Amino acid sequence: MPVHQLPDLIRHAREHSPFYANLYASLAPDVDCLTALPVVDQGEFWAANTLHDNRVLTGPLTEASVYKTGGTTGAPKFSCYTREEWREFVTAFGSGLVDAGLKPGHRVADLFYAGELYASFLFVLDSLSHAPVDNVRLPIGGAAPLESTVPTLRDFAAQVVAGTPTTLCRLAEHLVALGEQLPDVELLFFGGEALFDDQRRLLAAAFPNAEARSLGYASVDAGLLGCPVPGPDPRVHRAFTPHSVVEILDETTGEPILEAGRPGRVVVTSLFRLFMPIIRYPAGDRAEWTDTEAGHFRILGRAEEGVRVGPVSLYSQDAQDAVAAADGEGRIVGMQLVVRRWDGRDGLVLRLATAPGDDDPAGLDVLAKEVVEGLCAARPLYPDSLRAGFVHPMEVEWVRNRDLVVNSRSGKLIRVIDERPTA
Repeated sequence: MPVHQLPDLIRHAREHSPFYANLYASLAPDVDCLTALPVVDQGEFWAANTLHDNRVLTGPLTEASVYKTGGTTGAPKFSCYTREEWREFVTAFGSGLVDAGLKPGHRVADLFYAGELYASFLFVLDSLSHAPVDNVRLPIGGAAPLESTVPTLRDFAAQVVAGTPTTLCRLAEHLVALGEQLPDVELLFFGGEALFDDQRRLLAAAFPNAEARSLGYASVDAGLLGCPVPGPDPRVHRAFTPHSVVEILDETTGEPILEAGRPGRVVVTSLFRLFMPIIRYPAGDRAEWTDTEAGHFRILGRAEEGVRVGPVSLYSQDAQDAVAAADGEGRIVGMQLVVRRWDGRDGLVLRLATAPGDDDPAGLDVLAKEVVEGLCAARPLYPDSLRAGFVHPMEVEWVRNRDLVVNSRSGKLIRVIDERPTA
């Protein structure tokens, strides 16, 4: 299926999708500029994109693959691709895998998750099948027992292991606990969530010869978002031109950001999807341009990976920075933010994971204090609110990586857990 011109995409959406017809009702009939179009409202989009009486799709659901997506809210929804659109999707992404480091003959283990309408396992497998270089595909899956996964990786001398950072870290922790390594692995392809420095240390212990790289930036709802840019920062990507257009918008004004180094929210337009049009659709991430001329941008994390504790706004990145500054010895190998409420006030718990065998209580107490002090220094409103009686003191809860809570369907780490009562 060819990539479509923007005016043709807009016209098709207006004529065949009731949702977009209503959204663009007040616009000129010949509008053909992205910035003249409103940004899609997530709530309205998914309220219209239902299983029955769907108002987003441009035709009846008679030929398509249907996948489940959490969108940006975590509530499962459904995204549809015709077979031609899916082929275009995986072919473009497969080409990007070469930029990520895929080489001819690489033996690649796919540890993403499959089943229950989840797309990532099939998407990665199909992308490898459509990649422009020969490769050997090992469809193991993220739910396979680690006791069988490790022998398979050894037997086939897998050179690339692909999965979410959470899955890769659980595999690494299993190997470290056994006192084993997989030296044949050259690349760790991660996707679906960010990879942080604390996780890299755990991965290095299990895969001493491997480099961790982003396999690309995509989602089942937003489609193609970013192709990896070779270099030292795996967060840097470029748009899959001509398949998609990526914008970074000011989070307050909604205006496009044109200069480097200024964070905003990612909005994408897919130029190869007609059945379920994606036009100025919020991807749910924050990013900043690093090279505007080349179209390179750095992903800064999920927009919802933040939380409000009393009057204080915190992002998971704030805690990651505090951990990196305090943990010079690399003892922390994973982290979650947990928000609880008791005695009429909110409280923040930093759930920090250490590697197997790291059981020095006194040293961990010192490290916990330094992490909390660093985070409070970065977010001074928290200690101010503590003194005012608005919040509880920050706490640290020490666990193993396997104790961190993950999404039961995707296997991704849930970086912010809100345990406050909703009623």
